[in-house]
Amino acid sequence: MNNKITTILFDLDGTLIDTNELIISTYLHTLEKYYPSKYKREDVLPFMGPTLHEAFSTVDPDRVEEMVLEYRTFNLANHDALVKEFEGAVETVQTLFEKGYKLGIVTTKRHDTALKGLRLMNLDRYFEVVVALDHVTKVKPDPEPLFNALEQLKSTPEESLMVGDNYHDILAGKNAGTLTAGVAWSIKGREYIAKYEPDYILEHMTDLLKILGE
Repeated sequence: MNNKITTILFDLDGTLIDTNELIISTYLHTLEKYYPSKYKREDVLPFMGPTLHEAFSTVDPDRVEEMVLEYRTFNLANHDALVKEFEGAVETVQTLFEKGYKLGIVTTKRHDTALKGLRLMNLDRYFEVVVALDHVTKVKPDPEPLFNALEQLKSTPEESLMVGDNYHDILAGKNAGTLTAGVAWSIKGREYIAKYEPDYILEHMTDLLKILGE
């Protein structure tokens, strides 16, 4: 139980909404176009978390922009068919909202794409603030996006919790001075997220309510 926490910042993909299949399919589609038969499903898992530009720059620095464009075109076209809700996510967020917690999204997605996912899952009504790739000069694990969200929410790091599925989220929280919670349903596995020593590990989204004493 922690009565000090007033503010919860969430990563979006892989934390609140299940975009895993969409992201993997989009990476495989894009890489297949440029490098036929070279990449398999397990090869693209390390790309999940970093920005598109960071991921594709490890593949071919000279073709990053065209690969990002190909990725985004396919991703948007297939978004609604492949995105799913994580069990308990919507109910938990609704409960936090109704109990007066200040809620924000901090994502490495573009703002328009983030809103698309939030609206699809009927989550957009609960989030006062969405800090996306377009709003910052540095992305997670740099603390800038978290500071941006906290400033808008009029909150301090000491009263805040960052929830995410990737090391970028946990390190960003530590760098910003918030508490951190990793989700055990990370596609990279519970042990992966545990390595970064978050303050809490959520086995199910409803665990968040127990941590907060709700």
